[in-house]
Amino acid sequence: MEKSSVGIVKPKTVFFKDDFFLESGRILSKLTVAYETYGTLNKEKDNAILICHALTGSHHAAGYYSPDDQKPGWWDDMIGPGKPFDTEKYFIICSNFLGSCYGTTGPASIDPSTGKPYGLRFPVFTVKDMVKLQKKLIDHLGIPKLLCVAGGSMGGMQALEWAVTFPEKVHSIIPIATAGRITPMAIAFNTIGRQAIMKDPNWLGGDYYGKTFPKDGLAIARMAGHITFMSDASFQKKFGRKYATLEGIYDFMGYFEVENYLRYNGYKFTERFDANSYLYIIKAMDIFDLSYGYGSFEEAVSRISCKSLFITFTSDFLFPNYQTEEIVSILKKLNRDVKWVNIESDYGHDAFLLEFDIQGSSVANFLEDVYDEIKK
Repeated sequence: MEKSSVGIVKPKTVFFKDDFFLESGRILSKLTVAYETYGTLNKEKDNAILICHALTGSHHAAGYYSPDDQKPGWWDDMIGPGKPFDTEKYFIICSNFLGSCYGTTGPASIDPSTGKPYGLRFPVFTVKDMVKLQKKLIDHLGIPKLLCVAGGSMGGMQALEWAVTFPEKVHSIIPIATAGRITPMAIAFNTIGRQAIMKDPNWLGGDYYGKTFPKDGLAIARMAGHITFMSDASFQKKFGRKYATLEGIYDFMGYFEVENYLRYNGYKFTERFDANSYLYIIKAMDIFDLSYGYGSFEEAVSRISCKSLFITFTSDFLFPNYQTEEIVSILKKLNRDVKWVNIESDYGHDAFLLEFDIQGSSVANFLEDVYDEIKK
């Protein structure tokens, strides 16, 4: 373990017995939420930061589960003593969002009314539903107002939703590599993933639990998604047109390094993720639109009254920079306290998980300003 790591961490679980009303009008009962915390909540309870994970992430954002653990949490470079999300100063919370498969209630969970996994009987949920459940957790922890809500990709969507739906509950937000609604192209890639899973003969209409897992469908879905996480430059640098096999270009079974990479990551993903969860989460991403329930997109964005730091990356193919520029422009016209940092990077959308120098210093400086302002 690194010296600057938060060290050994243990996941926590909270049960909510009361009914949870979804945006669709459906109701879930007996919800479970998995989460982790790092650092210490101060006496004033004003140093809490909520980290929101991306599409297939989890609540394990930092630290290790054992002394022999070789893989830390997904944002370990950003969370810990002396790091941008400094655990010597802030109390960091990361919860597994609604519908995921890492401990929070989702399609693979047992439906209390039937005693069997929900499968497709699980109701469609939204990013707003995720945020409403996170608020239940924050209320459970006795935190009156969050210092900040931060996250990348789908985590950034949640940060935006927090500021729009619960503006009185956040001092600041840091949406990274995200958008207030995804592009038709992004929906198109999600459609390929959805079709791949649902056409797998082992999917069985979502009732595959205890049977053969729809591995091929989920692997192909992940391959399609993985393409959008990178950029042309990163594909060129990482693979070029190199061959991965001894077979020549005229051998039908020969394949390129990039094909090998996608295949490996696609099938590796099936070892840790549930196919139905993937379907529900990309559905939530598709239908996410800050303007829903408001007169316009501008009206929804105008509800963001807190300080904000937007971070984007020049080669992001999935969430183009113009989507952030649209939000920032609206906030500037309203004279909101908004900052935007556009980082030069060849890593594509995944840059928020890989680029830590400028991103980290921007986050650290922003949080320091917000915290100092609160303390004055």
